[in-house]
Amino acid sequence: MNTTAQIVVVQKKSRALRILGYTLATACLIWVLHDFHFMQAMRELSRVDWKWVAIGMGFDVLSYGVQALRWKWLLSPFGKVKLTHTIRAVYAGLFANLVFPLRPGELLRSYIVSDAEEIRLGRVLGSVGVERLVDLVIATASLAVVSLLVDLPQRFRKVADTLGIITLVLLGIVVVIIYYLEVKLSQDPECYTGQRRLPGKLMRALLGLHAMGTAPSFYAAVFASLLMPSCQVLGLWAMMKAYGLQLPFLAAIVVLLIINLGVSLPNAPANVGSYQFFCVLGLSVFQVEKTTATSFSFFAFLALTIPFIFLGFAGLVRSGLSLKSMREKVKELPSQARAGARA
Repeated sequence: MNTTAQIVVVQKKSRALRILGYTLATACLIWVLHDFHFMQAMRELSRVDWKWVAIGMGFDVLSYGVQALRWKWLLSPFGKVKLTHTIRAVYAGLFANLVFPLRPGELLRSYIVSDAEEIRLGRVLGSVGVERLVDLVIATASLAVVSLLVDLPQRFRKVADTLGIITLVLLGIVVVIIYYLEVKLSQDPECYTGQRRLPGKLMRALLGLHAMGTAPSFYAAVFASLLMPSCQVLGLWAMMKAYGLQLPFLAAIVVLLIINLGVSLPNAPANVGSYQFFCVLGLSVFQVEKTTATSFSFFAFLALTIPFIFLGFAGLVRSGLSLKSMREKVKELPSQARAGARA
């Protein structure tokens, strides 16, 4: 298939996913706002404790600073990456996710760091994949622990079981690959410099995974991976306190897990609709009345999103991009990512 045909296929696929995302977001908002009592929500909003709101915002902003630190550690086998570069890239990526559907911020932040640090885009994208795998393992383990402590509905238990099986399989595959490469490289450090049995791009990807998984900094990255969701849970729990929801700390863990699983589906910009739907769904586990859950979902969404409008825009500008160039780059990045993986 030639390059033009590939671009057409990608554009059609992207258009279909955008339509699906907007359709799901609209359906979620219709369900969330059904039987919504506006005056009750206004009364609840008037009693918000803004001190707790500020604390919640602080923890949520900090969580993405921790993510930037983790990313720096994961990329350490490929060079001495500046923390300031990963921080501004992470926040710029979050800003892109607020503006565009389908979360293009992951590609954008990878491009920014690749360009700033002169690391191949394929390697940077590989580090993002490792991030997602570690996050999946932690989320699955957390869901398993929570299911022992909270009487979750049967549908959530089925999701937890399915997610656990998928995670164990993926983790097993990664561990086997790293172990195999470790043995082969220890026996013959130059075994992959000559005629390769595997395609060059696949071997480079595997060697990059091996480099990240065996680097001393990987253990620090795993610790940061535990700290990051902890900050996000504290941020959401502070919002619950601010709104007057008398729920245990465990409730914030459950709701955040459900939200994070839900927004992984195709979605509209900033996860509008899906965030509210899965927040209400999570709060329903703790018998929170629907209007209260709905009003809280919009309140928490706005409170936790507003800081990233300013921080993300600042990160974008510091990265040398404008709104116009960001839009153009987001359109180009899928094809650049494929080219980077082949390079």
